[in-house]
Amino acid sequence: MNQPRTILIQNTTIITLGVTNRVLKNHSLRIADGKIQEFGPTKTLTPTPGDELLDGTGKVLLPGFINAHMHFYSSMARGLNKAEPATNFNDVLKNLWWKLDRGLSSEAVYLSAMTALIDSIRKGTTTLIDHHASPYAIKGSLDAIARAVLESGLRGDLCYEVSDRDGADIAKQGLDENVAFLKRLAQEPNPALRGHFGLHASFTVSDETMEKASGLAREFGAGFHVHLAEAESDQVQCLQEHGLRIVERFQKFGILGPKTICAHAIHIHEDEMKILADTKTSVVHNPQSNMNNAVGVADLLAFHSAGVYVGLGTDAMTVNMLQELRSAVWIQKIFQLNPSVGFMEAVNALTQGNPLIASRSFGPELGLGAIAPGNAADLVLMDYRPNTPLDEKTFAGHLVFGLAEANVDSTIAQGKILMKHGALQLNIDEDRILARSQEVSKELWEKVWG
Repeated sequence: MNQPRTILIQNTTIITLGVTNRVLKNHSLRIADGKIQEFGPTKTLTPTPGDELLDGTGKVLLPGFINAHMHFYSSMARGLNKAEPATNFNDVLKNLWWKLDRGLSSEAVYLSAMTALIDSIRKGTTTLIDHHASPYAIKGSLDAIARAVLESGLRGDLCYEVSDRDGADIAKQGLDENVAFLKRLAQEPNPALRGHFGLHASFTVSDETMEKASGLAREFGAGFHVHLAEAESDQVQCLQEHGLRIVERFQKFGILGPKTICAHAIHIHEDEMKILADTKTSVVHNPQSNMNNAVGVADLLAFHSAGVYVGLGTDAMTVNMLQELRSAVWIQKIFQLNPSVGFMEAVNALTQGNPLIASRSFGPELGLGAIAPGNAADLVLMDYRPNTPLDEKTFAGHLVFGLAEANVDSTIAQGKILMKHGALQLNIDEDRILARSQEVSKELWEKVWG
């Protein structure tokens, strides 16, 4: 990606988001050295020698979208029809995901990440927080994913999912992989990469492993990325075997805190919500996955009332954050049996919650999720000509009912154009990657399911 130092996006509508959202029509924006240098009315911001021009006419410019809970490796399951039917969530795990992840090779790990990242560029998602598992290809798996992230030009926060479900040795390898990756980040800092300490879920992690993970994470000042009460069975197991509710158990082992991400949090009580709020732990809502797995619906209104920080993830169902947003809006209305609630809670999870979660990982100085001078130039230009007034008061409605169905024209991350007017600008062979991914996924399916 040999690109100029400066990029000028001309004559567009800028939607800044951030703490105080502004809708700025007929504006232009200049990018320099990976950051937003300036923006203003198009007539006052004229091209300079060296600018690469990007026409924003009839388009809307927003901060790049953030996916707060993803599983890159799940892309290897797309179209799979060999798994045994499931009657509950544990069956889904045993019949599909735990068989798939055991069959992953290092090449499959890399290809699954690369294909998902290319798709993310096409959907305007510029930062992804991933949760990985490949129990028989653990060593170096996070490095393989990191290589894909760096080749894509996007940003990735990575971790390995530690679990005791495949035995103590596999659990130790998972602990070691998290440590190795966190050491790499400490020794080779990169603005595109960050790490959490991964745990699968309460019901597959023993007290001994959880205590080890907690101690190791403290050495690096790392937060955790873990599934929390995705299914009711997780909560039932915790009460039966540990005499604690899951949030209480996590608190006991020092898992919670501002840097920790808890995905799902569907089957929790008010007391647990209070603990999450008091510890400033982030919760990530994944509505499409929850519907697909028939596990229930997270109560966004209750989280809001309790003061819990909530973001939005896809759990690998998609990389299209606006598609996920629409699902969050609809399912919350059904869950609450009230068509007048849940809308802004869902919108804020994407536009406010995800930038907060990303800032805790990548640092507030990058200003991810907001357009402002000095912030990282992670941006998405979308084809959108509103047919009704578009301003600060109407933006949320346009986001859900209009922009969510619009096409992404161009994607920029770290100040580099990754897709321009629908054409990828990467120094990678997408056709070769997709062809090889088809071959590897077919081999994987045959190896696991015959």
